[in-house]
Amino acid sequence: MSTVKDGAPQGGGPKDGASAAVPKDRASGGGTFKDRLSDGLYGVGWATVKKLPEPVATGLGRRIADLTWKRRGKSVLRLESNLARVVPDATPERLAELSKAGMRSYMRYWMESFRLPTWSRERVERGMDIQNIHHLQEGLAAGRGVVLALPHLANWDLAGVWVTRSLGVPFTTVAERLKPETLYDRFVAYRESLGMEVVPHTGGSAFGTLARRLRAGGLVCLVADRDLSASGTEVTFFGETARMPAGPAILAQQTGALLLPVTLWYGDETVMRGRIHAPIDVPVSGTRAEKTTVMTQALADAFASGIAEHPEDWHMLQRLWLADLDERPGTGGDTGADGAAGAAGDERGGERGA
Repeated sequence: MSTVKDGAPQGGGPKDGASAAVPKDRASGGGTFKDRLSDGLYGVGWATVKKLPEPVATGLGRRIADLTWKRRGKSVLRLESNLARVVPDATPERLAELSKAGMRSYMRYWMESFRLPTWSRERVERGMDIQNIHHLQEGLAAGRGVVLALPHLANWDLAGVWVTRSLGVPFTTVAERLKPETLYDRFVAYRESLGMEVVPHTGGSAFGTLARRLRAGGLVCLVADRDLSASGTEVTFFGETARMPAGPAILAQQTGALLLPVTLWYGDETVMRGRIHAPIDVPVSGTRAEKTTVMTQALADAFASGIAEHPEDWHMLQRLWLADLDERPGTGGDTGADGAAGAAGDERGGERGA
């Protein structure tokens, strides 16, 4: 995440060219004006929202979401376009209802995230209900190492805090470097304060670090439903071609770690629910590339099942399907100020699927 667009936080890491669409204004230093504005706004959010009573923060998030939705900006229109693939028989009225609920869900994520550092272990436990946790526990107990792969559903930061505080299990994740650097530093400090080890996705070293953690029997968590890079693996997703990160599948192949898809959704006003799906096994035959394609497709299928059940909680406000990348002839991909921060990362601090 590195910009604020249409009234809501938006993706915009350096790899999708979002910064290139912003006029440079470095007269006062510290990056572009947009960069500095983004950093300042998020700083205000973390400093102010966490001090509000929870009902006030919830109401504020809903008001911001509704105002953003009414503006019908690029983010809302892109969300509706994505949801039209998920719910192909939806009428325009139904899509509008889903996108409004989606923006409310998205802003709930932000209000919660700004407040998470102040939540007690008891508050975190009250706010989570995860099914099939035995898959994770059994994998860790066996010493294999576990990769949890998630789509952009509901609040994965909250799920991560639940893992570290309630289960007492530390984990490692990857973050795309953001501009300005101060904003990236905010996100790293924020996630580390929640008990996560954050590895920067630079210089090719992230994969090696993740592999070492897994070989030691550790836990790695990756958001993995979007990869617009040339290295992304093509999958069929809601009937059309998209790219998703190969990292989770390759890590499982090279380290022997258990690969577990996870889907999340919001329940009532205070509870987020989730499901750990059955492990995705490494195929017994085929090249590494063939095995990776099969495993990544299985991840995509698990993600699709969760998204179809709770489309309003899928926070995909950017282009995803390859067909959409051709909307701007000559751009070569998903560029512009509403682009996301790369492979599996976007509006949530640039997390990536390795």
